[in-house]
Amino acid sequence: MKIEKINLEGKKDTIDVSDKILAAKINNQLVSNVLYKTNANYKGRKAKTKQKNEIIGSTSKIYAQKGTGNARHASKKAPIFVGGGIAHGPKGESNYKKRKLNKSEKKLSIASLLTKKNKLNDLIILDDFQSEIQKTKLMNNILVKFEAKNSIIIADKKSRNNIIRSVRNIPNVKITDINHFSAYDLAKFKKVIFTVTSIKELEKRY
Repeated sequence: MKIEKINLEGKKDTIDVSDKILAAKINNQLVSNVLYKTNANYKGRKAKTKQKNEIIGSTSKIYAQKGTGNARHASKKAPIFVGGGIAHGPKGESNYKKRKLNKSEKKLSIASLLTKKNKLNDLIILDDFQSEIQKTKLMNNILVKFEAKNSIIIADKKSRNNIIRSVRNIPNVKITDINHFSAYDLAKFKKVIFTVTSIKELEKRY
């Protein structure tokens, strides 16, 4: 299918892109499952508190069982004492991982999201960045022009090297390549920006 391509000056042209990427079936259930598994596999629980049996210290009884008029207590390791164990606290890393995503799930979810972005006019194809852009302000002005202040830029290697210094300090903008983006990235950012070379590289994979 033909899709609009824009250069940095705003001049529009068209480019042919495979229907497998931009005219795929929108499968919201598949996308939801992929995002759920992706988040579950990234999640790690590191918090750890010591239980009563893990506290180092004396196990002797703090005072006599009877005759003091106070409540009965054993050692100071009990959770009610300062410095004692924590009752029902987090016990360290838990395994939240779901089964591994297969390649077809990843591909179909990405194609589904790109198709949806294209229909919502949230997909932008830019000419490759032939010259280096060092100033953050200049890159920010480009993104403002294309209404892409919340976006992921999926660039080819040369373009990425030319703009990475000017992009990395702009909030809500991520730059990557076709080897390092996921369905989660496409869902997280409002706009998706491809360079011409990167969209062609992605097209070969489908």
